[in-house]
Amino acid sequence: MSSFIHRRGLMLVLSSPSGAGKTTLARGLLMADDHIEMSVSLTTRPPRPGEINGQDYHFVDAQAFGEMRNRGEMLEHAKVFDHYYATPRQPVEVALNAGRDVLFDIDWQGTQQLQASAAADLVKVFLLPPSAAELEKRLKTRAQDSADVVARRMSKASNEISHYPEYDYVIVNEDAEDSLAQLRAILTAERLKRDRQTGLSDFVQTLRGSL
Repeated sequence: MSSFIHRRGLMLVLSSPSGAGKTTLARGLLMADDHIEMSVSLTTRPPRPGEINGQDYHFVDAQAFGEMRNRGEMLEHAKVFDHYYATPRQPVEVALNAGRDVLFDIDWQGTQQLQASAAADLVKVFLLPPSAAELEKRLKTRAQDSADVVARRMSKASNEISHYPEYDYVIVNEDAEDSLAQLRAILTAERLKRDRQTGLSDFVQTLRGSL
């Protein structure tokens, strides 16, 4: 995009059933693109091995979570597998106003809330696994959850997948490299939409005036 044209940032949502590969894809996009940052969610669940507070999630207890929600400090919130998750409002608004994009790793419940409150800024991508067998394999391979939790995630996947028509784009994540290329293409196209280029009319007026 021309340096003469200002742009409002966008909110890129990436959703999928657990184990479909969205975390790997999100990390790949963040490494490949300097103009997008991750929205760090709040959660009441305990950290998994290797997760860092403030980087992977903001880990809070249920009381603190409820107080923040009551003060209107969340863009969206949802309960998933007995724990609460939410997106803090203030850092997202700062980024969008500065022309930076924000990546969200949230489920369909959170996406519906963002759609209701910030549809103009929202780009929604749903990630599908290539097969049920591959989804189960990925859940077991990452070895972060008990067999009980893996079974619960598999049983919930069908309902999660049923929400794919609510999204703007769908990627079948068979190959991570191909999926990342598709996601980057979506992001590039969405950045170029006329309505997001807030400085476009002034640029065009100046351009026409000099012809």
